[in-house]
Amino acid sequence: MSLTLRLMRCWPCLLLAAAPALAADSDVEKLTKDPKNWAMQSGDLANHRYSELKQITNKNARNLQVAWTFSTGVLRGHEGGPLVIGDTLYIHSPFPNKVFALSLEDQSIRWKYEPKQDPTVIPVMCCDTVNRGVAYANGKIFLQQADTTLVALDAKTGAELWKVKVGDPKLGETTTNTPHVFKDKVLTGISGGEFGVRGRITAHDMNTGKVLWKAYSTGPDNELMVDPQTTMTWTNGKMAPIGADSSLKTWKGDQWKLGGGTTWGWYSYDPATNLVYYGTGNPSTWNPRQRPGDNKWSMTIFARDLDTGKAKWVYQMTPHDEWDYDGVNEMILADIKVKGTPRKALVHFDRNGFGYTLDRVTGELLVAEKFDPKVNWATHVDMKTGRPQVVDKYSTDKNGPDFNSKGICPSALGTKDQQPASYNRKTGLFYVPTNHVCMDYEPFQVEYTAGQPYVGSTLSMYAAPDSHGGLGNFIAWDAGTGKIVWSKPEKFSVWSGALSTAGDVVFYGTLEGYLKAVDLNGKELWKFKTPSGIVGNVHTWEYKGKQYIGVLSGIGGWAGIGLAAGLTKGTEGLGAVGGYKDLAKYTELGGVLTVFALPDR
Repeated sequence: MSLTLRLMRCWPCLLLAAAPALAADSDVEKLTKDPKNWAMQSGDLANHRYSELKQITNKNARNLQVAWTFSTGVLRGHEGGPLVIGDTLYIHSPFPNKVFALSLEDQSIRWKYEPKQDPTVIPVMCCDTVNRGVAYANGKIFLQQADTTLVALDAKTGAELWKVKVGDPKLGETTTNTPHVFKDKVLTGISGGEFGVRGRITAHDMNTGKVLWKAYSTGPDNELMVDPQTTMTWTNGKMAPIGADSSLKTWKGDQWKLGGGTTWGWYSYDPATNLVYYGTGNPSTWNPRQRPGDNKWSMTIFARDLDTGKAKWVYQMTPHDEWDYDGVNEMILADIKVKGTPRKALVHFDRNGFGYTLDRVTGELLVAEKFDPKVNWATHVDMKTGRPQVVDKYSTDKNGPDFNSKGICPSALGTKDQQPASYNRKTGLFYVPTNHVCMDYEPFQVEYTAGQPYVGSTLSMYAAPDSHGGLGNFIAWDAGTGKIVWSKPEKFSVWSGALSTAGDVVFYGTLEGYLKAVDLNGKELWKFKTPSGIVGNVHTWEYKGKQYIGVLSGIGGWAGIGLAAGLTKGTEGLGAVGGYKDLAKYTELGGVLTVFALPDR
């Protein structure tokens, strides 16, 4: 038999042998390299939210006009935003989590998917019925429903391909995050820190939904997927092993089983290190006296090997949290100079008000500085221990239950909540939507009942005293030095995600409903009042030679929960309703995607 004939007879075998390698990785990283697409919620694996498109510039942004709009037909808070792959735009809604595929040619609906979910999940969604968007890879759309169902849809038809449950709403577990596709895996987290759930992250096979690994935030080493000898943390000015039972030793008894540490934020991935980065949320309950100890590893940055799930390093930002400074905000990966030295950095703007810069390869702590001067609960972060230095006056644990600690800055919303920042590769700066809000905080004893709120604190929020009188700022941040470059005051918190572009324009939305464009010095170039308050993120793409800017409006989320859920008592909405009561003077409910472009010449 000739060699040619033998090869022809064996070609099916060769294909089968090659199939696993061909199917191993998703096409999403390649798609993100083409700026005409917006293939991931954050634009790329590193969470930059930056576009190389430059048709819209700081010189012509003032000419932006509405190109088209699309109503989702759903009220409540519209976080996240659309994806664009080729000639199709994919958009989602809050509960009931509709998904639409729209033609970019004529904005017709190619398909619509509306899952049937039990509405009893709504009362166990802490801070509105939000969803932060779908993911795409290899011809599939991935949706994380509120009821914890992870679904894969055919991107061309909307047909269900597979679905799996990742939690149990009867225990207070819900899901509001976007799924993240890295290589051949879909990663997802869990919400419910206010219901005493136990946080974890799971990695699923992209083609079947099968769980490949699951890593908890609290508990025994094997369930944390840590190695006591090789998983490192910042200790005494250097990286050192975390040691055995690092989490169990920091909780009283079995409290780690109700320990929170949820994982509903924005993840990032570095192909060079094969590490995935994410943050964990607040410990349960909000009454710190009920859970003595550092409560590891809530409020923590995890760096895990994507293939094995094993943690390489961890860093806890707020040990023994006393203020609900949830640590889930995005991890932005950028190669920048830190104090003059090039570093492979991870930059994180934490709810606790400190902007952190770490070495993303080793976990070494490099910078930790306040990104709002009004932050007062800690004087600074001790760079040797990595621990914040707490001010006794604002310690809700030291003051104890049934004592109202007043004037704590920031509030539980944090100096920044989930609204993502943008990293501009041209300027090397980070453009950050922030809150400028303080609070009064009174903890009380609370008993755990499965599926019931496990908060144990009453809060009131208000604008930071002795400042510009507003609830927000939009800032530019130098992560290499830990300094604010400029700050633009806003009447309300900036609750939308930012976008910066190679056209030297930075975009963000406001709770009143304005989409704004500013130049690289923070000078306002243009604004447009959309149909509702903006808690969505700004995205951009190109179709048939024209650059478009899109943003979801639809008031809601934690800051807008009063309007979204019809709450009126000041301490409702976990303390946010009173602080944002004036929003009702500016906007109303309703989910709309508004798309902008420059006029044709």
